[in-house]
Amino acid sequence: MRADVPETGSRARTRRAILDAAIAVLGRNPAASLGEIATAAGVGRTTLHRYFPDRSDLLGAIKEDSVVRMDRAVELARLPEGTGRAAVVRLAREYFDLGDLLSLLFADPPLAGDPTWEKDTAGCDPRLAEVVVRGHRDGTIDPELPAGWVESLIWSQLYAGWAYTADGASRHDTLRLVLRTLTGALTPAAPGPVHRAGRP
Repeated sequence: MRADVPETGSRARTRRAILDAAIAVLGRNPAASLGEIATAAGVGRTTLHRYFPDRSDLLGAIKEDSVVRMDRAVELARLPEGTGRAAVVRLAREYFDLGDLLSLLFADPPLAGDPTWEKDTAGCDPRLAEVVVRGHRDGTIDPELPAGWVESLIWSQLYAGWAYTADGASRHDTLRLVLRTLTGALTPAAPGPVHRAGRP
């Protein structure tokens, strides 16, 4: 936001409303105009431009907001607690609630191509990597699954869940399916039956 627009309570709420509207509108149509975003936020274009003079300012604010909200999701997931698998499932649950934001970030070329965003999201999150290693050690995550694969698994299931919700499924049922699928994929395979020599 421009320096001449102080962050009073009212202005902070307006800024938040614009960001939320932008995330929702751009998630449906990345080419949406600032006028469409202003309408969705319930403000005039002049008001929107006081907070975000141009499109790049708005996209930059969305990127910054995403980092804060993702860090908050990690905090709420309480990664140091419990088994590794339970921590991964909690993280997926928290990320699920950021569906509009995360779908936009990974689908919108200007954001995905932002050097700062790429730097912030490059490689597997070390906090998640620690959780996966813990899961390997406590026996709740298949040791054949490396941390990078687990991270990709989380995102693929979340993306499938968000798409399923967009098709009309309830968020409650979709989240249950996402977490059930993720839990099943992480769980080590049960050992097969032991056959004695001479028996089929």
